[in-house]
Amino acid sequence: MKILAFDTSNQTLTLGLLDDGQLVGELTTTNNKNHSTTLMPAISQLMEAVRWTPQDLDRIVVAQGPGSYTGLRIGVTTAKTLAATLQIDLVGISSLKTLAANAVGVSGVIVPLFDARRQNVYAAGYAWSNEELTTVLPDQHISLVELLDKLQGQEVLFLGADVAKFKETILEKLPQARFAPVPNWDVPNGITLATLGEAATPAGEIDSFVPQYLKRVEAEEKWLQTHTPGNEEYVEKI
Repeated sequence: MKILAFDTSNQTLTLGLLDDGQLVGELTTTNNKNHSTTLMPAISQLMEAVRWTPQDLDRIVVAQGPGSYTGLRIGVTTAKTLAATLQIDLVGISSLKTLAANAVGVSGVIVPLFDARRQNVYAAGYAWSNEELTTVLPDQHISLVELLDKLQGQEVLFLGADVAKFKETILEKLPQARFAPVPNWDVPNGITLATLGEAATPAGEIDSFVPQYLKRVEAEEKWLQTHTPGNEEYVEKI
């Protein structure tokens, strides 16, 4: 199975090509959030480098969220367009799980997190069991303090480029907390995403596939404060 995977859910742009479990190509940049102009050229560059054509692909794997609203829309829309046009599988993988999978074989609870502003985070908890990454805490939008309360008494490893912002608070609540021992664990990896997607069940209807934001956009929250939703469609569709 030939897989193209990409993650645009945060600042990092990462792509991976996998062929029956074997790494074929990978491209990662961490200094640009303008994924709307860089994603398709990056896909073309990587595919051309390994002499693959779009028609060679069997599956598209995309980081489905949470993360940047704009980044998620770009990634999911591109993934849906490619899968529908090529009539191939589409698979969505949690952006948090993709990050957690960097910490292969680590003991305890692996907690990837992204800054969600106002001392809130997008976070989850995962653990390795029989070489499989299992969910301990589901992906959620949560206050940092509440998250740390849930992790009391556990062996925890934190991952993510945003962890540094919260390190002082984390250590106050969890003095024994550990942090990513190498920088590349803090950013997503296209091949890791592709590997997770290879084992996953494809999405059902491509048209109904949407990002997993976990939290409404601020404009929608303000709208809901002054409106009672009826039959009108007030949630963005992709």
